[in-house]
Amino acid sequence: MATALESPAPRPLTPVSRVLRLCLHALLFGLLALAAGRAVTDSAPEAGRVVAACAVLAAVYAGGVRAPSVRRSPRAGAVWLAGLGAAWAGLLVLSPDGLWIAFPLYFLELHLLRLRWGIAAVAVTACAAIGGFLAHAQSGAVSPGAFLGPLLGGAVAVATVLGYQALYRESERRRELIEELIATRAELAAAERNAGILAERERLAREIHDTLAQGLSSIQLLLRAAERSLAEAAPPAPDAPDAPDPDRPDAAGPEPGGSAGPRAAALAHIAQAREAAQENLAEARRFVRALTPPDLEHGSLAAALERLCTAAPGPRVRFCLSGAPRVLPTPYEVALLRVAQSALANVVRHARADRAEITLTFMDASVTLDVVDDGTGFDPSSAPSGEGGFGLPAMRSRAETLGGLFTVESAPGQGTAVAVTLPLPLEASR
Repeated sequence: MATALESPAPRPLTPVSRVLRLCLHALLFGLLALAAGRAVTDSAPEAGRVVAACAVLAAVYAGGVRAPSVRRSPRAGAVWLAGLGAAWAGLLVLSPDGLWIAFPLYFLELHLLRLRWGIAAVAVTACAAIGGFLAHAQSGAVSPGAFLGPLLGGAVAVATVLGYQALYRESERRRELIEELIATRAELAAAERNAGILAERERLAREIHDTLAQGLSSIQLLLRAAERSLAEAAPPAPDAPDAPDPDRPDAAGPEPGGSAGPRAAALAHIAQAREAAQENLAEARRFVRALTPPDLEHGSLAAALERLCTAAPGPRVRFCLSGAPRVLPTPYEVALLRVAQSALANVVRHARADRAEITLTFMDASVTLDVVDDGTGFDPSSAPSGEGGFGLPAMRSRAETLGGLFTVESAPGQGTAVAVTLPLPLEASR
């Protein structure tokens, strides 16, 4: 019984605690010892056979508790119960004290059989117990207790097992809910960590682009202007003189203190400075590309937006590209991609739309992203801020950080259109 009730396999077997199992074992063996002891002390004529019947019943019970087949197979459990029932019937025929064994048998039947078969087995066992008592009772000694005792015992056993099963199911539901909560918290923590990492990467990319890269670009432009100014300020070369006379003292050429030497050295230094600025600018841009979000690592912004539309669940999402694509600075691509992701997430979660469309438009001096859906729409003026505001403040902040414009057009029942327009930097608009 101890092993039979510990099986995790799906079967009509209710797990019980170790204490309850031990109590059931002690109850059964105690009642068998009591029946055998009374037969011996009362010097009953069938005392030897009663003791043998008790020993057989105890052996069958112990064998089933330790048999692996009972643990694995519901059919083996039913066969074991049938063997117990047969041994108990033999004891019941020999001694009225066998009636007491019915109570632990009730619990075994309810634990090892399906509910309807277990209740039927309890009813049969109760009837057998009543019949055994009537068979041993002397004439006129039959009382209502002979009927009520086994029936009430069976009812108590059924109520106890049903109550325990209800508590166990409730405990399992709570355990599953706790496991789901723990898993959800772990997923949320991982998502927050990833979001924090991505946000920090984007911040570093913006800082490098807006400070180091822009500063190096400005230095390069200034050096180019200085180089051009020095070249334009150089005096015109004199006419080629006649071949120098080796005997003349000034035939060695211009004196070392002339102006051509320092100007040439200055131009050489400026050229080296320009080259160093160019190399460091390229290195800064490599850093910015290395901090690019994973969605932009393996292709352009248009390709990332197209993948976003393809992977979006729910409504049909189409991507359109208008104008001649240009290479945008990483902060621009990150901002447009994040706005598209947030707007499309709102479409999936809140809009209940059938269709949506993301359009990326390149113009001469600006780039525009439009996200349009045919969903339920809402009143933008009454949208709450923060988490409940569908991420609109975050989208607006991304656009305004880059000097862009963010607009939302929507009305209840008329869908929603989200647009972001960013001015192109000089290097991208050429």
